Amino acid sequence: MKKKQIILLHLLYWLFFIYYQFRFAFLPKEAGAELQSYILSYSFLFVNLSTFYVNYFVLMPWVYKKQRLYAIFGGIVGIFLFFSLLRYSVEEILFPVFFGFRNYHEKTSLVYYIYDNIFFSYTAIFVATLIWLLNNALKTEREKLRLIEENKNSQLQALKTQINPHFIFNTLNNIYSLVYQNSDKALPAIEELGQLLRYSTKDLEKDFITLDKEIGYLDSLIALEKLRLKHPELLNVEKKLNYPMLNISPMLLVPFVENAFKHGDFRNKGFEMKISDENKMLHFYLLNYKKEKMKDTVSGIGIENVKKRLEILYPNKYKLNIVETETDFTVDLKIDLKNEEN
Repeated sequence: MKKKQIILLHLLYWLFFIYYQFRFAFLPKEAGAELQSYILSYSFLFVNLSTFYVNYFVLMPWVYKKQRLYAIFGGIVGIFLFFSLLRYSVEEILFPVFFGFRNYHEKTSLVYYIYDNIFFSYTAIFVATLIWLLNNALKTEREKLRLIEENKNSQLQALKTQINPHFIFNTLNNIYSLVYQNSDKALPAIEELGQLLRYSTKDLEKDFITLDKEIGYLDSLIALEKLRLKHPELLNVEKKLNYPMLNISPMLLVPFVENAFKHGDFRNKGFEMKISDENKMLHFYLLNYKKEKMKDTVSGIGIENVKKRLEILYPNKYKLNIVETETDFTVDLKIDLKNEEN
């Protein structure tokens, strides 16, 4: 509930109160009684207004802050006394001096006056308390959602900072091997790495990039990895994109491909990668064969990173299935990207 809606609740209550209080004020009365009724109605409105907002702005925040039984009990007693004593001061002390009349009989005791006014005060006190509690609950919920959102954003930024070093580490290992072998593929590999770094440096700062850019990362990565493979023709890549402008979180698919190249067996075997976006449902499928005696091939920073980001960014909108056998592992990821188009 927004601030304007809370203000509207206040206005509606006071409009009803004023109507109810003044509906009989101007009915035909004895001489002088009409003015007296009019003054008493305004007096009662003043006391209720004062009690309402003392309770709303002073007492309820204090009681809520303390959250102690003595504060609750003291607050209830205090606000009822405030109403009764304020009304008594106005109508039983000031009115006789300035107007020559009072509301109660002059022999009415203060104790009875306070007891009698419990009935007249409870409406303003109850409504003020109810509206304050409602407003506070909504403010607390908004603050909770804001903190959750800030935590998500900070967590995503932390996860993003993990991607780049991890990605560079894997790629530099490949280039190191080429340089160590004095391969003429080393220079093209450095150029491909430079292109990848330009992508990642620019786009990791964004919350989302277009799907075709994410696929561009994969193309550059695969092109880089092909430089060190004896049989690059064994890499089978199929892409069917109908909605290249769909938004996706950057570097979400790359870690799976990195992991495949890092742990896969590419001596006589390749891998199979399929990407499609039919009905704006991204389907990423990856199959590759494991090196012999390789264990725990689908763990590590990269994959765990992706799992956390998927849970934060696409709750209830994705399905990730990773299957590992003794000889191979597959990644089957589906993300609903509807309403994510630029």
